[in-house]
Amino acid sequence: TPLILAGLSVALAFKSGLFNIGAQGQFIFGAIGASYIGFRYEFNPVLHVSLALVTGVIFAGLFGGVVGLLKAKTGAHEVIVTIMLNYVAALFILWLLKTKTFLRPERFDPIAPEVNPSAQLPKLFGVEQRIHIGIFISLAAVIMVWWLLNRSTLGFKFRAVGANANAAKSAGISIPFVTTATMFICGALAGLGGALHVLGTEYALTAGVAGSFGFDGITVAVLGQATPIGTVLAASLFGALQTGGRTLQSNTGTPLEIVQIIQALIVLFIAAPALMKGIFKIKKSINQSSMSAKGWNG
Repeated sequence: TPLILAGLSVALAFKSGLFNIGAQGQFIFGAIGASYIGFRYEFNPVLHVSLALVTGVIFAGLFGGVVGLLKAKTGAHEVIVTIMLNYVAALFILWLLKTKTFLRPERFDPIAPEVNPSAQLPKLFGVEQRIHIGIFISLAAVIMVWWLLNRSTLGFKFRAVGANANAAKSAGISIPFVTTATMFICGALAGLGGALHVLGTEYALTAGVAGSFGFDGITVAVLGQATPIGTVLAASLFGALQTGGRTLQSNTGTPLEIVQIIQALIVLFIAAPALMKGIFKIKKSINQSSMSAKGWNG
C-alpha cells in the first residue's frame, strides 16, 4: 500500500514534467497528521478513520504544495527544494516526538501514543496479517489518478505542461497553477500512504515510520513507466521481493541486501534500452555533423 501511493506521487509529477523526490517527507507529514487525530480523539470508527486520513492528506498536500509554490513564484528547482524538505520533515518528526503532546507517557524513547482502536484500519485476514483495507483505498487512488490524467481537464493541463511547457503556456495554460496543483496532489498521495501505514500497520508514530517508502516510490514510478497501472504492478513486485527477502533472511540467513541488488538490476535493465537509444542517437548526430563538415570542406 505505501509503495503504490509513493509511486503514484512520483509518477504524477513525472507526467507534469516535474521530479518529486520529496515523497519521503510528504509521507512523514501524512503519518504525523493521521497519528495525531488517531490518538488524540476517539469516536465513531468510520468518522474517526476518515478524519485521520483527510488530516494526513491535507498536511502532506500542503507540504508538497510549498514546493510547487516556490517553483512557480521564484523558479526554485523542485529537486533541490524537495531534497531539503526531506531533511526538514525528518528533523521535524524527531523534534515533535520529544514534545509532551506526542511523547507517549512513561516512555523515554521517541514514540507517540498508540492510535485508538476506533482509528485503526480493519485487517483483512486476521490480526496476524499486515494486509488491511488500506489496499482498497490505494487502488481507489490509482483509479482516481488514471481518471485525472486521462479523463479530466486538469489532467490534460498536467500532460500538456509535461510534454511542452512553452506550447502549453502559449495555449493559455497557467504554468504556476499547474505546478502548484501537481505538487499538492503529489504530496497528498504520498501523505495518504503515510496515513494508511500508521493507521493500518504501525499504529504509533516513530521517527522511522516512513522507512524508505518515499525513496522506493521513485524506483517504483520509473519501473512502472510513470503510469498508474504500471505503478501498481511495480509496487506489487517490489513488495513481494521485500517480503520474500525478509522471510528468506529469517529462515535461511540469506542477506537482505540480495533483494536490494535484484531491485537495482531490474531498474537497470528497464532503463538500459532508453539509455542505449540515447547513446546511439547522440552518436548518429555526431556522425551526421562530421559528414556535413566534410561535405562543406569539399
